[in-house]
Amino acid sequence: MLAILLLEPFSDHYTGGPRLMTKSTMTLRRWFILGIVAVTAPLGDTLLSFGMEEVGPVSIHHLATLFHAFRIPEVLIGIALLIAFFGSYLASLSWADLTFVLPATSIGNVIVALLARFWKHEHISPMRWVGIVLITAAVGFIARGPSYTEMPKPHDAVEAQAQ
Repeated sequence: MLAILLLEPFSDHYTGGPRLMTKSTMTLRRWFILGIVAVTAPLGDTLLSFGMEEVGPVSIHHLATLFHAFRIPEVLIGIALLIAFFGSYLASLSWADLTFVLPATSIGNVIVALLARFWKHEHISPMRWVGIVLITAAVGFIARGPSYTEMPKPHDAVEAQAQ
């Protein structure tokens, strides 16, 4: 039974219950937008990290210190990249399911780990590397499924029940 539940979304044959149409709406342009999502977030986060290292610790009692961060180029570029991330993320949610977009863009976790290790020279434990491998495998699995679930319109559902 569990195998049927896990494999059913990939099956060509579906019986029983109201049918939800799943289909791939992915084009080269949409894959490109998902790539922008996957790259801009880790780059933006990494640049924010570099910039905030220059600012130093920020206390709740001295929040004005954060205004100094806006004078640091890495912080400004990081913010711009995160704005680009958010715009492309919103765009991708307009034509694909959240359950497709979020895992597909989670490859950014792998990118941020690689940036942290090789650009920031941070230590990453073996257990974190195992997590990165699992994320990468999960992204490959999710990317093979449908990207969009077409929900029946209310009047279509009524007509289907009448038949």
